[in-house]
Amino acid sequence: MVQLTETAVNKVKDFAAKNPSYAGKNFRVYVQGGGCRGFSYGFTFDQKRKDDEINKTGDVEILVDPQSAKYLNGSRIDYVDDYRGSGFVIDNPNSTGSCGCGHSASF
Repeated sequence: MVQLTETAVNKVKDFAAKNPSYAGKNFRVYVQGGGCRGFSYGFTFDQKRKDDEINKTGDVEILVDPQSAKYLNGSRIDYVDDYRGSGFVIDNPNSTGSCGCGHSASF
């Protein structure tokens, strides 16, 4: 299961409200090869697929494909905006290492 903090929920809703092309789509979180630690996290708005795992925090549905779900189970996603920049950051209990920016992990 993947969860969003209240700050992340509000940011997802803000992004969706400001971009008409996101209408009818849900927030997708995924893991892909690459990044400085071997895997990188990705975020997008997308349509549901039949094999997606669907998590819900508040009224935001989070889509996770089966391959990514293995790596993301138990993760908590926050949105930060500080001197280092802004973006979604994942606290992932499955990661064996991550980079300083929080956008890359090893498993």
